[in-house]
Amino acid sequence: MPSQWLELSTEAPGEYAEPLTHLFARYGEGGVVVEEAGGFNPDEGETPPVNAPVIVRAYLPIDATTDDRRSKIDLGLRLISYLHPIPPLKERILEDREWELQEFESVRVGKRMVIAPEGSNWDRKSDDIVIKLDPGLAFGTGHHPTTRMCMLYLEKTISPGCKVLDLGCGSGILTLAAFKLGAGSVTGLDIEADAIKASHDNLGKNDLEHEADFHLGSLPNSIIPAGSIDVTVANISANILIVLAPHIVATLAHDGVFVGSGLLAERKDEVETAFTEAGAEFTDLTISGDWAAFSAVMRS
Repeated sequence: MPSQWLELSTEAPGEYAEPLTHLFARYGEGGVVVEEAGGFNPDEGETPPVNAPVIVRAYLPIDATTDDRRSKIDLGLRLISYLHPIPPLKERILEDREWELQEFESVRVGKRMVIAPEGSNWDRKSDDIVIKLDPGLAFGTGHHPTTRMCMLYLEKTISPGCKVLDLGCGSGILTLAAFKLGAGSVTGLDIEADAIKASHDNLGKNDLEHEADFHLGSLPNSIIPAGSIDVTVANISANILIVLAPHIVATLAHDGVFVGSGLLAERKDEVETAFTEAGAEFTDLTISGDWAAFSAVMRS
């Protein structure tokens, strides 16, 4: 283990926590920390203010690879800054002992779910549903509004023993939430090999590695028979949701539920039209800042 670590950090709006986490995790080695804004009380059902700033920290071993890792993170940060200005990286050198003693922040979502990176601390409640997560190389840390909204819908939708499809599984966070909420089986699909690996790894961290059923690909797919799924969830862009709407609806059993997010609120009408034309009935819509999430039910 290196004797020193380089801590890189920057502050950004909350919606940029996941792309920054992805960037930092790709070129870092010692983990990624996301610190949320305070001033809200989860016990009272309060959530962080929409788009509240977060601090994202990465840790790089100080060795022959440090300069190359740092330059790639800096390049990625400048590219993200074209979408929204992000402050330059701050740097701090940590001795090995300091790095080992760092504390990671947990994220509480909904009434009972807690996303807990390795080494995190929180005020534990007896009925907490704990999701141990390392974002690895895939999106899905629980900080982005779309991830949170999907998890809140799953908390209301999952019933014991139900069959779930996680379309675009990313880090596996929604698969983990579904299992922890009582799903009987979950199948995950993603077109990125890094996402499949991250999903497998995160199920292992939660002692669910034997439940893993992740596959490279999308819909339609021979492993997902028509009408076989009770709950399908997808946190992907509006364009993909619109294109895949007929295939997504086809996965659902009678009264099966689709939970979708990843779309900008301004595109909600287009997405609703696509799912209505595919035979699903919109049943709920949630807006958080610029983002939307919704549920739709297969009635036919």
